Amino acid sequence: MTNLERRVVMTSELGLRHEGDGLPVIAGYAAVFDSLSEDLGGFRERIKVGAFTRSLREGADVRALVDHDPSKILGRNLAGTLRIKPNAKGLFVEIDAPDTTVGRDIQKSIKRGDVNGMSFAFFTRTDEWHMEDGEAIRELLDVDLQDVSVVTYPAYPATDVAVRSAWGLGIPEKGLSEFRMREAKAEEVRQRLAAMRADLTKRVG
Repeated sequence: MTNLERRVVMTSELGLRHEGDGLPVIAGYAAVFDSLSEDLGGFRERIKVGAFTRSLREGADVRALVDHDPSKILGRNLAGTLRIKPNAKGLFVEIDAPDTTVGRDIQKSIKRGDVNGMSFAFFTRTDEWHMEDGEAIRELLDVDLQDVSVVTYPAYPATDVAVRSAWGLGIPEKGLSEFRMREAKAEEVRQRLAAMRADLTKRVG
C-alpha cells in the first residue's frame, strides 16, 4: 500500500440545501473525472472514471470531515449520514450536516462563501504515467477512498507522496522539516522528469 494522498477541488458548486424534513445537507464534488489538475510539482494528474468503483463496491468505510481532521466529523457512509454518488462528472457527495459545533460552523462558512473547496484522501492501487504534449501525466485508475472533506484552505497536494509511489523516491526524512522534505522531493521529481523528457525526445528524434 502506498502512502496517503489528498487532492482538492475548488468549486462554486459546494453548497447547502434542505431536505423535506428541513435538515441541512452539504453537497458538492469531492473529485472531478477526466480533468487535468494544476501542476503538482513537475506533473499533472487526471482521475479516471471508475477510479473509486472497486473501493466503494467493497464497502469502503468513508468519513466526511472538515480539513481531513478526524476530530471534525460531519458524516459517515456506513451510518447513512454520508452518501457518495459517482456520476459522469465526478465523485458527488451529500452530507447530513450534524447539529454540532463543527457542523453549524461549517454551514455558516459555506453560506458566507468563505469555504468553497472539497477534497478526498486516498491510497493509490493502480496508476499510469505517460507524456502528453510535453508534460508528464499521471492517471489514477484505482484508489482506496479514505475520506471526503470540506476544506477551508487548499492543502498541499502531497506531490512527494504521489511521485514517490511512481518513481520509488527514497530521500531520507530524518532531520528534515516537513516543508524542506516536500521541496527536496519535488526538486528530485523535476530532475527525473526532465531526464525522462530528454530521453523520450532523443528516441523520437
